[in-house]
Amino acid sequence: MPARPRKVKNQRKSGWTSYPWGKSVEIGEQREDGILVLRPVGRLNNDSSPDFQTRLLAWVDSNDAVVIDLGSVEYISSAGLRALMMASRRAKAKGGRIAVAALSPLVKEVFTISRFDQVVQVFDTAADARGAMHSARS
Repeated sequence: MPARPRKVKNQRKSGWTSYPWGKSVEIGEQREDGILVLRPVGRLNNDSSPDFQTRLLAWVDSNDAVVIDLGSVEYISSAGLRALMMASRRAKAKGGRIAVAALSPLVKEVFTISRFDQVVQVFDTAADARGAMHSARS
């Protein structure tokens, strides 16, 4: 299992823990209602996606339910979609779930054109995704 990245000194008061990521992505991490919520910021492209995928797979391996809040992702390439697809496959193989939420208009367009919304569950908000995951547990 890869080593956990170092924490950034200036933790946000909101309870998010941020990690520097790749060339242009930072990822916030917070557990909400027993579900891990990840919040990448920036661009998920060819430069940043390999590191994003490695960390995302590690998080999926150690959590049954993961929500990826993409509200602060300004762009996602096919490499970013691949990282999400690999995480979805791994989660399903171990009986877990992942979902994405809060897609910006550009990211939503990429999901729609690529039909990726049929690969990963998409929700309007992270709270909606958490609620659906809680309902599925019951």
